[in-house]
Amino acid sequence: MKSARLVAVCRVQQLLPDSGPVGVTAIDKRPVVGPVRIRRLGLHGDVQADRANHGGENKAVYAYSEDDAGLWAGVLGREVPPGYFGENFRVAGLTASNAVIGERWRFPGGTVLEVTMPRVPCATFARRVGEDGWVKRFKASGLSGAYLRVITPGDVEAGEQFGVEHVPDHGVRVGEWLADPTRERAEALLDAEAEGTIRLAAEIRPYIDRVLGLEA
Repeated sequence: MKSARLVAVCRVQQLLPDSGPVGVTAIDKRPVVGPVRIRRLGLHGDVQADRANHGGENKAVYAYSEDDAGLWAGVLGREVPPGYFGENFRVAGLTASNAVIGERWRFPGGTVLEVTMPRVPCATFARRVGEDGWVKRFKASGLSGAYLRVITPGDVEAGEQFGVEHVPDHGVRVGEWLADPTRERAEALLDAEAEGTIRLAAEIRPYIDRVLGLEA
């Protein structure tokens, strides 16, 4: 089982004003000290201001990698500390953007999370970063990070090791799906679900339908 490290566990520090329709954003995540309980809808004490587009069972936890954050730091010319992209987990030893949809991560206390889909950038994220064309740049990069659902609730803590215990055979990775959602990849995901090897998130289905020309 491949081993990685949970560098930081982050949850909302404060709600910030935002010009979007909700009026505030919970993107300001900061590292916390000590064990944090993860339940079906995410970290205890965390908040999603725009629940129509963020959070829910299939987006309970958002993970981003140290290596991808380092790449962006070089591009942006500033630090990208844990939580800056609104992530709950900053991880090292694996690249969350390379996670295969449906793979599972197991933590020492028995918590199990399952990769569901990439983070799709939005206008709030662009305002947070303050870079022109950010949505387009982030999508094209494929450095998406990964959303995860909670299979087994439990406690996690920064500094602990965790492992990838299962990787489906279909091979579609979250970052490549965000950057280049091809027909071949869409069909691979649907085939894997039909075979019972993965359970697709409802939130990814409109993107699959769009690629396959199945939109109503």
